[in-house]
Amino acid sequence: MVRHSRRESFFDMVGFEVCPDTDLLWPFGKLDGLDRDEIRETAYEIFFAACRSSPGFGGRNALTFYSKHNAGDHQGDGIGGGGGSGSSNGSGFGSLGRKEVLTTPTSRVKRALGLKMLKRSPSRRMSTVGTVVGAVSAPSSPGNNGSIGSGSGHFSPGAGFFTVPPARPRRPLTSAEIMRQQMKVTEQSDTRLRKTLMRTLVGQTGRRAETIILPLELLRHVKPSEFGDVHEYQIWQRRQLKVLEAGLLIHPSIPLEKTNNFGMRLREIIRQSETKAIDTSKNSDIMPTLCNLVASLSWRNANPTTDICHWADGYPLNIHLYVALLQSIFDIRDETLVLDEIDELLELMKKTWIMLGITRAIHNLCFTWVLFHQYIVTSQMEPDLLGVSHAMLAEVANDAKKSDREALYVKLLTSTLASMQGWTEKRLLSYHDYFQRGNVGLIENLLPLALSSSKILGEDVTISQMNGLEKGDVKLVDSSGDRVDYYIRASIKNAFSKVIENMKAEIEETEEGEEEAATMLLRLAKETEDLALRESECFSPILKRWHLVAAGVASVSLHQCYGSILMQYLAGRSTITKETVEVLQTAGKLEKVLVQMVAENSDECEDGGKGLVREMVPYEVDSIILRLLRQWIEEKLQTVQECLSRAKEAETWNPKSKSEPYAQSAGELMKLANDAIEEFFEIPIGITEDLVHDLAEGLEKLFQEYTTFVASCGSKQSYIPTLPPLTRCNRDSKFVKLWKKATPCAASGEELNQMGEAPGGNHPRPSTSRGTQRLYIRLNTLHFLSSQLHSLNKSLSLNPRVLPATRKRCRERTKSSSYFEFTQAGIESACQHVSEVAAYRLIFLDSYSVFYESLYTGDVANGRIKPALRILKQNLTLMTAILADKAQALAMKEVMKASFEVVLTVLLAGGHSRVFCRTDHDLIEEDFESLKKVYCTCGEGLIPEEVVDREAETVEGVIQLMGQPTEQLMEDFSIVTCESSGMGLVGTGQKLPMPPTTGRWNRSDPNTILRVLCYRDDRVANQFLKKSFQLGKRR
Repeated sequence: MVRHSRRESFFDMVGFEVCPDTDLLWPFGKLDGLDRDEIRETAYEIFFAACRSSPGFGGRNALTFYSKHNAGDHQGDGIGGGGGSGSSNGSGFGSLGRKEVLTTPTSRVKRALGLKMLKRSPSRRMSTVGTVVGAVSAPSSPGNNGSIGSGSGHFSPGAGFFTVPPARPRRPLTSAEIMRQQMKVTEQSDTRLRKTLMRTLVGQTGRRAETIILPLELLRHVKPSEFGDVHEYQIWQRRQLKVLEAGLLIHPSIPLEKTNNFGMRLREIIRQSETKAIDTSKNSDIMPTLCNLVASLSWRNANPTTDICHWADGYPLNIHLYVALLQSIFDIRDETLVLDEIDELLELMKKTWIMLGITRAIHNLCFTWVLFHQYIVTSQMEPDLLGVSHAMLAEVANDAKKSDREALYVKLLTSTLASMQGWTEKRLLSYHDYFQRGNVGLIENLLPLALSSSKILGEDVTISQMNGLEKGDVKLVDSSGDRVDYYIRASIKNAFSKVIENMKAEIEETEEGEEEAATMLLRLAKETEDLALRESECFSPILKRWHLVAAGVASVSLHQCYGSILMQYLAGRSTITKETVEVLQTAGKLEKVLVQMVAENSDECEDGGKGLVREMVPYEVDSIILRLLRQWIEEKLQTVQECLSRAKEAETWNPKSKSEPYAQSAGELMKLANDAIEEFFEIPIGITEDLVHDLAEGLEKLFQEYTTFVASCGSKQSYIPTLPPLTRCNRDSKFVKLWKKATPCAASGEELNQMGEAPGGNHPRPSTSRGTQRLYIRLNTLHFLSSQLHSLNKSLSLNPRVLPATRKRCRERTKSSSYFEFTQAGIESACQHVSEVAAYRLIFLDSYSVFYESLYTGDVANGRIKPALRILKQNLTLMTAILADKAQALAMKEVMKASFEVVLTVLLAGGHSRVFCRTDHDLIEEDFESLKKVYCTCGEGLIPEEVVDREAETVEGVIQLMGQPTEQLMEDFSIVTCESSGMGLVGTGQKLPMPPTTGRWNRSDPNTILRVLCYRDDRVANQFLKKSFQLGKRR
């Protein structure tokens, strides 16, 4: 066995609540005033006095004790209780004065506890015959231990033992010598003790040890001259007085009132001794008083029939002294070993029970704790000591079941087992920290001890919060399986917390930011999986003996621990990122590993592990990812919506730049949409068609709203002038007369041709207003939106990462050509509307002066269309310069239609300033051909000639009506009016009905023919209108 240099002995812990160099709680109360050396020396004195009649302890001729044991020759009193040792001749302690053949010793106690014999030579503890075995004269003191084995644990001649000539015969050590050696008592102290007892018992050889007040006898009979110097004697005397103080005043076995006169006087004498040693000579005045006081206090008995003095049996003094004796069973050379002579030593210690107030139950409890404590202070090097402690707990359990337990025993039982349980559970509740692959087997010894301690204390106990658990966490445990279950869960939680703490420390050291949270979660998942595998490989096979599904419980705990951290991480994130997805996907993989571990280790479980699986609240990774992705989509759509809202409030419809002639808001809107789609496909998950449709649907609604906003520019009707009332043309009207008077001063045709020209050239200014130009920007914006939608649709429909749709609606929608087909249709309609409004604004508002206001005013010859065409061309040039290429054709067509409409309006609703003769037909036809030519030649074929001709048919039809005779017009009017009204032929006395104004003018429309007649400068027409409709004359 490995030699171990003792770190700390029992004596190092006296007076401390926690044993030095350990985290084991001292269960026997704190003893003030006496240090470890004083306790040790006093314990030896009591032991020697109690065993004075045993071989080797008294008389002039020391009795030699031979360690011979035969397990079958005697009956013991239980494990660890002494029980006496047998020999071949039946002598209890060996033969007196006889030579015996030395045999290899065997220990009944060791055999019962499962400890191995040391297997050393029987003469291992030998002393030279006739030679005094002892230490040098240096006494023991608080400042100088001066005892054998106090250093390295080896005997050394320089450490207090004399060497002997090798030729001299050797003999085995007596039990007294072994005990003195184990208790580190010097020869000088031992000699003083022997002499004192001899003097005390002169003539009283039959006096019982429990009737001797040993400290008092030592004070009476030991002289200062027996010490090396006065200081040494004073230290020794102070120890004896402190022992009396502790046993009689501080910790008396029978309660003592503070007002007791004997106690007050004794306390005063002891205080005086602190400054000056007490005179113990025969002539001393204080010694008789001291003797009387001590005797009076010692002989107080609760039971008058007993004959025992009580000076060392008060708690906790008695336990401190007895534990000091029990500690001597460990070999001072290697304190992981128990002496082979343990049987004899325990039997001798039993003689101190009466003096110290020890019972067998208390002995078993103290002996158990000493074994357990020794395992700890020897750096847990010897697992056998732990096994022995567990074996002794069986004896303690039997004692604890007895009904006649004393209050002191119950107190000791609770504190001792609580100390042992606390130490063991501290490790079991964090066994990942305390045990590694090399020493994991220790759990097999530690766990039974913890379970036995718990069972003795009570089946139903509360496990208080231990390291790593949340404050206030408690758990009721009612079986070994439940307790082991709790150990597993607690240790897993502690180990998991340590991993997190280490990661946090690393992050703080590197000053990493918020984005490192995901990295930490990924690492934590790997660490969690490693922890689960380590648990399954190292700990679960051992713990399975007490808990069938130990590995499953560990997996469940890890699942809960990681799940808690995962939920905290997700709580601070309302949207999805690459990092978040990676964390969730890793969590999903970890969950599968842990669930698989539960399944694999649940074969022997009654419910097949279903109960454990129910504890594992699913991470629901897929649903969380889906929820976060939908939240992300909502956030992106909200961002686009905010952009749209800002556009509605602040858009001015100025071009973004020359190269980007559309509204700035459109660029921003489409950039946000494009970025959203790009980020959408960068998210590392399987994107289904359903999700694509969700995003596209949300975007489409916003695009439709924006399209509606762009198209909100009024209507063409707001620019068409109100139609004047129908009147019949009166050649003698005031207007005609005024016009004729003004004719000499009227502008010539050349002057009219120069209207609108720029001051320094031949090119007239465009009449296009700012408002109309803004309409062009709206039109550009719509076309930009349309082109961008094509690009977005391509990004959505051709992305290789898109998975098939799961929803029927989405599968049906997939068959359509575009995700934004409704928006595209809306844009086409909006383009038509904006183009139409822009065209009517350009012709009826911007070009009002050259078209509706000037064309054919007064007479046709002086109001030709040429000036208007020059302005029109400039306007068209400006329009094509502003508009995007794709917008020009539609815009040009709408301008053409508007200009044709203004011609019709001039001809059919030109007001009182216009009159036409049949002879004007040719000029008007010529002007209209010129207008048609503008559109056929402008813009490099933007409008095909056949389209121009088709749109011009209505105007040409009206112009043809203007070339017909009045009578023909009247006849045609009557026919179409009767047909449209359902009258048939007009009978005698019947009047033609007034045809309604539909605004859809054409040569077959009765209202159109009627208007031609109204503007015909002809007497016949005038009479027809007067007779048929009583139309008034023009003023």
